[in-house]
Amino acid sequence: MIKLNLPSLPLVAFTLGLGLNALGAAEQGTLPTVTASAPDALIAPDTLVGPYNQPEWTEHRRFPFTRVYVQQEPWQIGVEQWWRARTYNDKDTAHRFIEELEIGLPHRLQLDLYYNWAHTEGKTHFDEFAVELRWALADWGQIPFNPTLYIEYAFVNGDYGGDTLESKILFGDTIGKNWQWGLNFIFETEVSHELAKEVAIAGGIGYSITPTFSAGLEFQWKRETVAGERSNPEVQFNIGPSIQWRLSKNTHLDLVALFGRTNQGPRVESLVVFGYDFGGSGESKGDNHYTPTTGKRF
Repeated sequence: MIKLNLPSLPLVAFTLGLGLNALGAAEQGTLPTVTASAPDALIAPDTLVGPYNQPEWTEHRRFPFTRVYVQQEPWQIGVEQWWRARTYNDKDTAHRFIEELEIGLPHRLQLDLYYNWAHTEGKTHFDEFAVELRWALADWGQIPFNPTLYIEYAFVNGDYGGDTLESKILFGDTIGKNWQWGLNFIFETEVSHELAKEVAIAGGIGYSITPTFSAGLEFQWKRETVAGERSNPEVQFNIGPSIQWRLSKNTHLDLVALFGRTNQGPRVESLVVFGYDFGGSGESKGDNHYTPTTGKRF
């Protein structure tokens, strides 16, 4: 004999009701309608989204070594976890881990906070805490190459260096439908310790094979000098492949490996970046949603 407890009785009644309804529908020559919904699909990378009418690919870090425009819409938040490894010919591999919080602000501003820690020479230690602010000069497409100003101050662990002030000007755009590029001009100065200065250029180009996967190339050129040793700069040029895999509408995974082409600096510098965005429109802006910016609004 089958025993039913009281909480199971409503379930049995509900199941019988569904069965009777299906039989009744079958007798009339129809079947019950079943509706299935798929998860949110990714839109084309060149689709214009958000209040600044920017391409969708710019809202998810396509080039880890190269910034482009702003990633977060006003009052939207994103988080990223970074792992950077530097391999040398004459010393142990150095690892840096970065936790980043991105906050979109009005007027094409974005505030980023970084907490960095490292594992070098067999020791794990706090590396630095950094604050970054970037400002896009205009809505996307209103100025050629979409210039964006960037400034960052890093509070560095005094046992490993001095605080640094870094400034950049960021450029980027879309070529055709599936190509993207970015280019940064960088100046960084150490405000204490050895008073080192660095001038650098970083760039990347990528091609969207599908909405979920893109591949390309990134490079970095650096020239670093230390106070009192201006005639003996360290010059590096690194270049290598980069890919991005969009795991979902709100997540991205970036993999980059740059290979040193000079005798100075790391032999290989690689990055793994996982990011998650809380929000962002992800929707194209039609004529009813967006009014083109005039040259007077910046």
